[in-house]
Amino acid sequence: MIDVYSWPTPNGHKVHIILEECGLAYRAIPVDIGAGDQFKESFLAISPNNKIPAIVDADGPDGKPISLFESGAILLYLAGKTGKLLGKTDREKYNTLQWLMFQMGGLGPMLGQAHHFRIYAPAKIDYAVDRYTNEAKRLYGVLDKQLAETEYLAGDTYTIADIASFPWTRSAANQGIDWADYPNAKRWFDAINARPAVQRGVEVLANLRKPLVDDKAKEVLFGKTQYSKK
Repeated sequence: MIDVYSWPTPNGHKVHIILEECGLAYRAIPVDIGAGDQFKESFLAISPNNKIPAIVDADGPDGKPISLFESGAILLYLAGKTGKLLGKTDREKYNTLQWLMFQMGGLGPMLGQAHHFRIYAPAKIDYAVDRYTNEAKRLYGVLDKQLAETEYLAGDTYTIADIASFPWTRSAANQGIDWADYPNAKRWFDAINARPAVQRGVEVLANLRKPLVDDKAKEVLFGKTQYSKK
């Protein structure tokens, strides 16, 4: 059994989806990031960066429990554990890894900033809105160009690169994106969105999430609480 400490965010969805795709037994343990659960000592013990998701696998590589944080590392671990969604040959694996790193280093952080400054920032800063909206458009362009050549990001096989990127594109409108400008990426999005395991994955803990309109929750996520010493 794998315990998943998570919340229904793009990074949380990644892990929920791969668990569903691989048919692994798991238990979802909510970490309400608006309430500050991510700062509890019990969670920091397995996720020292105070970010979701994190997992504890009772059946680790050596038969002993293992805990992991960082969604990309968790995707790689679960793909390795099951022998799925990473590629068969070394060439396929490295191709998958480069697109996984594209999401981890660029797509996720930049779309997150676009979303923040467009939707959640307490004051509208035109420079920030323009900066991150334009970067979001550039990144969707990278996706669209790649997906004009291949069915999925790393080729013609669905991999963890797709699982990592898809959840971040579910909020395209909030990032200033018009899907009509990216037809190849939209075709890819629709195909992944139709997968039963993906549909199950994005529903994990979804009933617990509330609209982020509470000032206290915003302060926990974006204010001084986030930067106080833990």
